[in-house]
Amino acid sequence: MTTLDTPTSLEATGYDNADLQQKAKDHLWMHFARQSTMETSGVPIITRGEGHHIFDVEGRKYFDGLSGLFVVNAGHGRARLAEVAAKQAEQLAFFPIWSYAHPSAIELADRLAGYAPGDLNRVFFSTGGGEAVETAFKLAKYYWKLKGQPTKHKVISRAVAYHGTPQGALAITGIPAMKAMFEPLTPGGFRVPNTNFYRAAEVGAPADDLEAFGLWAANRIEEMILFEGPETVAAVFLEPVQNSGGCFPPPPGYFQRVREICDQYDVLLVSDEVICAFGRIGHTFACDAYGYVPDMITCAKAMTSGYSPIGATIVSEKIYEPFATGNTSFYHGYTFGGHPVSAAVALENLDIFEEEGLNERVRVNSPLFRAELEKLLDLPIVGDVRGDGYFFGIELVKDTATKETFDDDESERLLRGFLSKALFDAGLYCRADDRGDPVIQLAPPLTIGVPEFQEIEQILRSVLTEASNRL
Repeated sequence: MTTLDTPTSLEATGYDNADLQQKAKDHLWMHFARQSTMETSGVPIITRGEGHHIFDVEGRKYFDGLSGLFVVNAGHGRARLAEVAAKQAEQLAFFPIWSYAHPSAIELADRLAGYAPGDLNRVFFSTGGGEAVETAFKLAKYYWKLKGQPTKHKVISRAVAYHGTPQGALAITGIPAMKAMFEPLTPGGFRVPNTNFYRAAEVGAPADDLEAFGLWAANRIEEMILFEGPETVAAVFLEPVQNSGGCFPPPPGYFQRVREICDQYDVLLVSDEVICAFGRIGHTFACDAYGYVPDMITCAKAMTSGYSPIGATIVSEKIYEPFATGNTSFYHGYTFGGHPVSAAVALENLDIFEEEGLNERVRVNSPLFRAELEKLLDLPIVGDVRGDGYFFGIELVKDTATKETFDDDESERLLRGFLSKALFDAGLYCRADDRGDPVIQLAPPLTIGVPEFQEIEQILRSVLTEASNRL
């Protein structure tokens, strides 16, 4: 269970919990959350972070097993990032990059282009991941119009995949329950199967050969392109490791086959790395981990380790070419895209990655992290452990032999009614998610190692054992 590092008092933490809870109840509209929880039980209030720990308003300490939201890759409390932000704000707090430029945006664009594979040399800044995906969607459609193929406007993504909430990005997102209340959506989004090998048999895919399954899944993209007509398909949007549904890594050869398909039918390949970039999979860009060169990369979250918001869409010279000369403009942008403070913080954050070898650390330690989590497979409620880098999902089942999952009521009681709170009360902040099958997701800061892997496993074992007993 959690421990109190300091007495629970206003004097100790500097905050009045009761006052904050009432103000939150009266005025704060939380994201992706049930507002009714504040009416009945209040909301956890996090006041500070240090390394891989966070602290609540009463001084309790928790392991941040999700890096905030796949964001704080370099860890909490990095004073040098705050100092860089203050220095940049004092020098130039804001100026738009609408026909003007400033040094921090220029230097960051150069840095990102240097990290990106192939000829992805052009960087369009936004303020977050959804905006980066929205940018890529609009750019793909406009690119094909400029190339004399105006009917290429459709986009393909995978089932249960999350690509953001703006109207365009939501059309790419593959989670029906997140979309129904906003219909009609931007038209043109189509879905293909994801790479959930654990459930391969249920979709009629090869279930005993991972490479064959990967080829099967990739070929469903070709099938969809042909069904809709190659002359109508603009782009395919794929995460290197799919987040929603519980960390689906790509089978060997999957992305190589997808690249072949996109080249064959003149379709753009977008690598949505809002989560996977900046070390989560052990590389600055995760496409390098899996050996493919996309036409665009979308990224955000850990570019600054969350110390200031920023996003980017990095595009190839092929896509940039129609804009390089003449009068053509991309009429799209954001007031705070490429913000001077955020760009300066990103540059310093990337310095930390290089100085501390965080990418290499993830590559070396990932198998050890997996090994600790796979110990949980002896629990009757744990069906699968999957993922890569410092990004893993644990799928929960009613029966490990049959892989039977929970119905909606059971999932409601298990995830929202018990697991989320029990894990937090036990000192671990992570995600219990049922947008696909019920999973627990882990994406801790990249600074941790074996002792922390063992700590995570012990907390999970205790809580999941209790959950299993409740069933």
